Amino acid sequence: MTDAEAAGPRAPAGEETYWRKVEAVLFAAAEPLSPADIRAYAGEGDLGEALARLQADYAARGIHLVTRGGRWHFQTAPDCAAVLTQVREAPRKLSRAALETLAIIAYHEPATRAEIEDVRGVQIARGTLDTLLEAGFIRPAGRRETPGRPLQYATTPAFLAHFGLESRRDLPGLADLRAAGLLEPLPPDAQVAADGVVKPPEDD
Repeated sequence: MTDAEAAGPRAPAGEETYWRKVEAVLFAAAEPLSPADIRAYAGEGDLGEALARLQADYAARGIHLVTRGGRWHFQTAPDCAAVLTQVREAPRKLSRAALETLAIIAYHEPATRAEIEDVRGVQIARGTLDTLLEAGFIRPAGRRETPGRPLQYATTPAFLAHFGLESRRDLPGLADLRAAGLLEPLPPDAQVAADGVVKPPEDD
């Protein structure tokens, strides 16, 4: 029996190198890639196995392979981020109004301007949505099929990556926000409905 026979069956040559093609595509990409984008460059193969192998290989390294909103990219390992603080461009700070608008879109997307203003209780200042669009945190998400067909907005993979979220399911809940001191405490008699809307206490 030869050494090759003793080692057992081997994967086809194409499968042995496919993960390396996927690695090369992700390494050279200028932005996160969807599975379809990856296949367009790397060709067909067991993409799930290749991504799982790369995630495991990079788990202990200075960069990690992560997925944000169904798109894959390499990013600095969290414990190494401080090493790059002196060379990274400082991001533009968002105003309170922009952060509130972004949060409303994230929790209610797709959301129209009128819906955002209804939740905030005030009109959106001129330029707030433009700022979020320029930052790449939100995107136009079609028009609502209602009178006037208002434009809708939704978050982007860049929003998920910036805040370290794999998907919108990782957004903190109401209890987490209150525990962090980001929400005012509820009145003793207030109730929270199943959809997360706070119901004020009823008058006697």
